[in-house]
Amino acid sequence: MRPKILEGYVGQEHLVGKGQVLRKIIESGNLPSFILWGPPGVGKTTLAKIIAATLERPFYTLSAVSSGVKDVREVIKKAKSQSFFSHPNPILFIDEIHRFSKSQQDSLLAAVEDGTITLIGATTENPSFEVISPLLSRCQVYVLKPLDVAHLEILLKNAIKNDSELKKNKIKIKETHALFLHSGGDARKLYNIIELLVNSFSDDAEIFINDKNVTHALQSEIATYDKNGEMHYDIISAFIKSIRGSDPNAAVYWLARMIEGGEDLKFIARRLVILAAEDIGLANPNALLIANNCFSAVNVIGYPESRIILSEATIYLANSAKSNSAYRAINDAQELVRKTGNLPVPLHLRNAPTKLMKELGYGKKYKYSHSYEENFAEQEYLPEKLSKTKLYEPQNNSAEEKIAQVIKKRWGKKYE
Repeated sequence: MRPKILEGYVGQEHLVGKGQVLRKIIESGNLPSFILWGPPGVGKTTLAKIIAATLERPFYTLSAVSSGVKDVREVIKKAKSQSFFSHPNPILFIDEIHRFSKSQQDSLLAAVEDGTITLIGATTENPSFEVISPLLSRCQVYVLKPLDVAHLEILLKNAIKNDSELKKNKIKIKETHALFLHSGGDARKLYNIIELLVNSFSDDAEIFINDKNVTHALQSEIATYDKNGEMHYDIISAFIKSIRGSDPNAAVYWLARMIEGGEDLKFIARRLVILAAEDIGLANPNALLIANNCFSAVNVIGYPESRIILSEATIYLANSAKSNSAYRAINDAQELVRKTGNLPVPLHLRNAPTKLMKELGYGKKYKYSHSYEENFAEQEYLPEKLSKTKLYEPQNNSAEEKIAQVIKKRWGKKYE
């Protein structure tokens, strides 16, 4: 069911829709090296193959799970042997590039920089953590999103109509809520559930896709933890939601499931750092310090001792007061920037390193806070059009109630 052309590709309209950034790059033929970052089953590999086919480029593929430095060098050697002035450079697609070691990533640098190959990496992990800086600086990063219900609907109908095996069956769609819910925006998981459901019926039986049949088929499937498979994402989700929900017992249970399943402990520690900022935030700023120290310790101390550090951090974060005010504030601020564009910086806040800038009023009338009582001087810090815009909303916890009092004392009714 993997599409061969861009017109058949489902999802990621923000990248490959008409007039969008990746679509323009493909149409221009000037393809830079880039990394596709997104959850599983959203079309990273498919998109790479479509790009190679569209641009008629030689296409090499490696999996970071099974390939080493030797494999990388062999591909680069082949690419060099095919290099001619009239031929575009080959594409090297590396799946799960976040699993490449530093030495493996180093072996790519020269070939990417001199244009011997165009690298397309695929990762489910944040490239900032997992891809070395020299390689990351040579690549664009494009973020792929989970597929929504409309996308899954298209994939479902395409599969029933066009798959060589499915179209032999009498399949009727009655309900899709459970099917799409358990798919979780993952096309591969969607297809797996459809296959599982179809196989649960006897030959020649009429197959009904409804919530009851999907749930029954999934419950009968024995699920084991697989750090490379879909349970990896389900269990980390349960782990994070248990901490967010302030249940230390459930959190430690899911932590143990991941540890026993052989999960990368640094992966768990990174998630704790993110959670500390997103879900605890200003209700307890020490949470981020604890999580960050946990991440640092796990990097230094190996298994089995690091499991104790993870357990301590997990229990602390689960029992902590919770607030997502910082998370909401930056989301709202980014949305505001997208809506209002590049509003001018107020003159009194501008840097004035030259005489001309000073003559134009840059920095004039700026009040240096430390020259005033309690190190505070009231002045406008937002662009004029956004004056009095409130982006940070203190939440109902003891720490942020104090913050709210300080804001009220300093700014009066300005940010009410």
